[in-house]
Amino acid sequence: MRDHVKRACAATVATAAAMALTAGMTGPASAQRNGPLRPGDTGARATGTAQEHHRITLITGDRVTVDAKGRAVGFAPAKGREHIPVRTHRSPNGHTLVLPADAQRLVADGRVDQRLFDITELSKKRNRAAQSKGLKVIVGYQGSAQADAKADVRAAGDTTVRRSLKTLNADAVTTPKQDAGDLWKALTGERGGARTTASGIAHVWLDGTRKATLDKSVKQIGADKAWNAGYDGKGVKIAVLDTGVDATHPDLKDQVAAEKNFTGAADAKDRFGHGTHVASTVAGTGAKSGGTFKGVAPGAKLLNGKVLDDDGFGDDSGIVAGMEWAAAEKADVVNLSLGGGDTPGIDPLEATVNKLSADQGILFAISAGNDGTPGSVGSPGSADAALTVGAVDDNDKLADFSSQGPRVGDGAIKPDVTAPGVDITAAAAPGSVIEKQVGQNPEGYLTISGTSMAAPHVAGAAALLKQQHPDWKYTELKGALTASTKPGKYTPFEQGSGRIAVDKAIEQSVIADPVSVSFGTQQWPHTDDKPVTKKVTYRNLGKDAVTLGLTLDATGPKGDPAPAGFFTLGADKVTVPAGGTASVDLTADPKLGAALDGAYSAYVVASGGGQSVRTAAAIDNEVERYDVTLKFIGRDGKPTPNHQSSFSAITGADKGLNLFPNDPSGTDTFRVAKGSYLLDSAIYVDPDNGDKGVDWLAGPTLSVDKDTTITVDARTTKPVDITGPDPSADLAFLDGRYSYEGYEMGALNISSFQSMRTAHLGPEVPKGLGQQWLGTWRKGADTRYDMLIGGEVKKLATGYTRHLKRADFATLKVGMGASSPGRTGALSVAGYLPLAGGISPILPAQKLPRTQTVYVSALDGVRWGIDFDQYGDKNADGDPAWDGAYRMLPEPFTAGRAYAKSFNTGVFGPALGKDRGGIFREGDKLGGSLAVVADGKGHTGWSAYASAKSTLYRDGTKIAENGDPLTGEETFTVPAEDAAYKLTTTVKRDPKVAAVSSRVDASWTFRSKRVTGQTQLPASTVRFTPELDLRSRAAAGATQSVPVEVQGSAAGAGNLKSLAVYVSYDAGRTWQKTPVRGGKISVKNPAKGKGIAFRAKVTDKGGNTSTLSVYDAYYGK
Repeated sequence: MRDHVKRACAATVATAAAMALTAGMTGPASAQRNGPLRPGDTGARATGTAQEHHRITLITGDRVTVDAKGRAVGFAPAKGREHIPVRTHRSPNGHTLVLPADAQRLVADGRVDQRLFDITELSKKRNRAAQSKGLKVIVGYQGSAQADAKADVRAAGDTTVRRSLKTLNADAVTTPKQDAGDLWKALTGERGGARTTASGIAHVWLDGTRKATLDKSVKQIGADKAWNAGYDGKGVKIAVLDTGVDATHPDLKDQVAAEKNFTGAADAKDRFGHGTHVASTVAGTGAKSGGTFKGVAPGAKLLNGKVLDDDGFGDDSGIVAGMEWAAAEKADVVNLSLGGGDTPGIDPLEATVNKLSADQGILFAISAGNDGTPGSVGSPGSADAALTVGAVDDNDKLADFSSQGPRVGDGAIKPDVTAPGVDITAAAAPGSVIEKQVGQNPEGYLTISGTSMAAPHVAGAAALLKQQHPDWKYTELKGALTASTKPGKYTPFEQGSGRIAVDKAIEQSVIADPVSVSFGTQQWPHTDDKPVTKKVTYRNLGKDAVTLGLTLDATGPKGDPAPAGFFTLGADKVTVPAGGTASVDLTADPKLGAALDGAYSAYVVASGGGQSVRTAAAIDNEVERYDVTLKFIGRDGKPTPNHQSSFSAITGADKGLNLFPNDPSGTDTFRVAKGSYLLDSAIYVDPDNGDKGVDWLAGPTLSVDKDTTITVDARTTKPVDITGPDPSADLAFLDGRYSYEGYEMGALNISSFQSMRTAHLGPEVPKGLGQQWLGTWRKGADTRYDMLIGGEVKKLATGYTRHLKRADFATLKVGMGASSPGRTGALSVAGYLPLAGGISPILPAQKLPRTQTVYVSALDGVRWGIDFDQYGDKNADGDPAWDGAYRMLPEPFTAGRAYAKSFNTGVFGPALGKDRGGIFREGDKLGGSLAVVADGKGHTGWSAYASAKSTLYRDGTKIAENGDPLTGEETFTVPAEDAAYKLTTTVKRDPKVAAVSSRVDASWTFRSKRVTGQTQLPASTVRFTPELDLRSRAAAGATQSVPVEVQGSAAGAGNLKSLAVYVSYDAGRTWQKTPVRGGKISVKNPAKGKGIAFRAKVTDKGGNTSTLSVYDAYYGK
C-alpha cells in the first residue's frame, strides 16, 4: 500500500479534483443544447451570472479575486491576518496556489489538502456553486483529544456538520465564509514553535465536487456463456452509486431493492441519465428490447445510491456516505463510474474504498478515467483495493480515452483490467440531460462511450462470480477476474492484465494474490543494480491440486521486447495444493536495462487444469536522477524552518513537477531528474508577521546534473526601498513578483517595501525572465496611486531602490456609473508588463455614482487595465453581491497627461470586434460568445439579468432554444449540411439591477455548414453613444446628436449594404425611422424620468442581417 507524500516535501503535479465525465456522448445529428463554445483568444465574456472575475474565500478567511483564467488578481487578508505573509505560485499547467505562511507546512505534511489553496481549482464553476453557501470541508479526527477537537470545530462560528463519516472518523462540515477564520483557528495550533493541526485533528480535506465519468458487449466478455452455466447474479446485491436510477424503465422494473439520495436533489430519480445507463449495463433485464440489451447480471438486485445530482455532480462526503450506506445495505459489489485527478496521498474516497473492502469484503469496480494519457488513472480508481477498469472497443482495441498508469506517487500498476466501453447501448432515462444530448436510438436506449460504461461490465461480472461462490470476498473476486482476462497487445499500465472474460472466470479456481507485482523504482544509474526478487503467489480455491506451467512475456519502455534475462522465473511450473498457496520467484535484473531507462513490464502466465492465471509485473528503471539538498539559513546564521519555498522543474523528465520543501530542521533532501529547476524561497524573521522581515531569494535556472547542495542564506540579501509620489498617501497594497517559463511567483500581505530584502541565486538568464514591483497608495476615498515598475532582467534584483515622483504618473479621471439607484461599486486597477500580469487590492465598495482620480505609473512600458464592479445587496457571506462588472482592456498611458474614462453607463448593447467575441461554429456546434450587454463605452463584461432566452432557427423552422444569452456556456448542435440560420437572443434586466437599457433584443441571419476547426460567422451590430451623465441621463427635451457605429462584418469600407435606425418614446409600441447622416442621428431626449428606445437593422455586403433593439436606452433628467 502506498504512503502519503514524503514528509516535509509535498510533491505535486497540480491536477483537477473535479471529476471528469467518464462518458463520451455519441448520437445522431440533431439540434440540441451543447456547450461550451468560445472564440480562441478573445477574452470576451457576456451577460449572465458567469462573471469574468469572481472572489474566493480561503479556509484561512483570506479573500482572493480570480480572473477567468484562474489567476489571482486581487487579495484581502482576513481580519487579524493582516501581517501573515502569503505566497502565490502559478505553474505552466495554469494552476495558481495562494498559500499563507501558516498553512504551507500543514500542506507539505499532507495534513491539510493543497486543493484548499488552489484557486484555479476552487474557481471552477461547479466548485464555486458547491461552495456558494459556505466552505465545505471534511475534517478527520484522531487520538484521545478528538472529542474536544470535534467540539471546537462545531463551535467555530456558525459551522454546521452536514454528515458524519464513520469509515474515515470524520465530519463533513460547512462554515459561512465570514467564519472561515474561526474554523481555521479551531483546526490549527502551534507546538514547539511550529504550526500544526490542533490536537485531535488528523486531516483537513476539501469536500470537492465530482462528476460522472449493451448487446454485443455482454457477449464480448462471455456473460452469455455464464448465463448458460446458470449464473445471472441471482441473490447478489450491486450498489450503483451514480446520478440515480430510473426504476420505471422496463429493463429496471423490480430491479431496485433500495434507494437513497445523498445530494441536494429532490429524490433519487435519475434526471441526468448516467446512472440509469450504468445500472442497466450492470443488471438490466432487456425487457424493452426483447432481451437484446440485457445487462451482465440481470438476476441481481440493485441498490440505487444517488451521489451525483441532477447535473451530474456530487461532493466527496456524499460519495463516501453513499459507500457507507451500500455497505450497511449488505452490498456485495459497488460500481463507481466516476473519477478525477489523483494525488500522491490517500484521499477520502480512496481511504473509504480500501477500508470497506478490507473490513466487509465488498468489491468496488471503478472506472479508470477518460484522460487517455500515461499516469492519468483517477481517484478513487487509484485505491489499492479497487478493481480499476479501462475501456476497449468491440474489437478489444484500447480506447484512446482510456486512462493509463502508472499510478501517481508510487508507480504501481493501474488499471487492473479492461472491459467494453465504446458505443455501449443501454437504458435511457427519458427527459434526462444525456438523453436530450444524444437522443434515443433505438427507442428507450441510448449509446455512449467511456470508462463509465466499462466499469459496470466488471461489476456485473463480479456478481456472476459472487452467485457462484457466495463465500468469496473482494480479494477472490478481484483475483479471479484479473487472472482470467483475455490479453491485448498492450502493457500492464495500459490494460492491467487484459480484458475481462467472465466465462473463463467462472472456471477459475486458481488466482494470484496480489493480482499484480510491483518492483518499485530502482535508483539510477543501473550499471551496478542488483537483481530483485519478488514472489508470485498462487491461491487454489478449489478442491483439487493444480499444476501450472509458467511462461513469461516481458516488454521494455518503448514497447519492444525486454532484454533477454531482464525478467526470469525461478521455476517453469508450480503445483498449488487444494485450499492452499504456492509461490514462485520472479526476478528482475534492472542492470540489463541500463541502456534504456524507464518502465519495464511483464506478464506471468500460469496455465494448467483447464485454466490460466495472468499476473502483471512492472519495475521502474529510474531515469537519470540526483539528490538535491536545500539548506535554509536565517538572518541569524542558523538553520531555519521559517520559510516558504518551492522547487520546480523547468526541463527534464520531471518537467512540471513542483516540490514544496518545508522540513522543520531547515534542511530538505529529495531526488529529482536531471534538468533545470526554479528555486523560490521566502525566509521569514517571524512567519506570523511578515512586517518583521522577509528575505526573498530565487534562482530561476539552477542546473541539476549531479548530487547538489544549495544554500539559501538570508544574509546574502539586500534591502528593497521603493516609495510612492505622495508621502501623505497610505500604502494599501504591495506585491513583488517575477515570471519565467510559465511560472509566476509573488509575495503578498507585507505592509511595506522596507520589510523586504532580495537576492538572486545562480547564473544569469539569457531571456524570458521578468520581474515587477507593484504598489497601491490611497489618499482619502477617491484618490489612489497605482504603481507597476520592472521588466525583463538577466538576474533578479539583489536589493532594489526606486523613488517615484508625480511626474512619473498619468492621471485618470474615472467615472463609475450606476445602472440603478442604491448600488455600490469599486475599481480594480491592474498593470501589465510584457512578462507578467497584475494584481490589486480588494478595496471597500463605495456608493455609486462617483468619480475617482487614479494616478497610474507610466514607466517601463506598462499597460493598465481597469475592472469596474457594481454591487447590490449583500450575499449570504455578508459580502456585497456582484450584479455587474465591466473591463477596460490594458492600454498604455503617457506620464504627465490626463485621461477621462467611465464605466457602466448607457447605451448598453452587443459589442463586436477585436477582443469582443462573436458568433462561431466548430464542427457541428454553433453559438455565440460575446457581450450582449456591453456598456456605453464598449467595455465588455457581464450583468445580472432577470431572464434570458436564445433561439436558433434553421431554414425558417425553430429547432432549439436555451437560457444562455450567448456567453459561450451553451451552444447548439446542428446538422452538417448547409442551411440558412437565424439566431436570436433577448436579455431582460431587473430594474433593481439596471433601470437603464433594461431589455436588449438582438438577432443575426447567416448561412452555415460543417467546418473544420473553429470559424467566426458573419455578424454585425450597431452601437449608440450619446453624451450621458453617470446615471445614464441627458437633459430632458433637448436635442442631441447621437453617434451610431456599425461593428462586425458590415463595418469598414465597402462592407455595409444597408442601415436603418428607429427611435421610440413609448417603450417600443411605435417606432420612428431616423436618418443616419455622417455617422450620427439627431434625437430629442426623453422627458424627465422617461426612457428612449433605439432599434437598428443592418445588412452586410454578403446579405447577412442583424437587428438590435434597446429599451430604456437612457433617461431624461
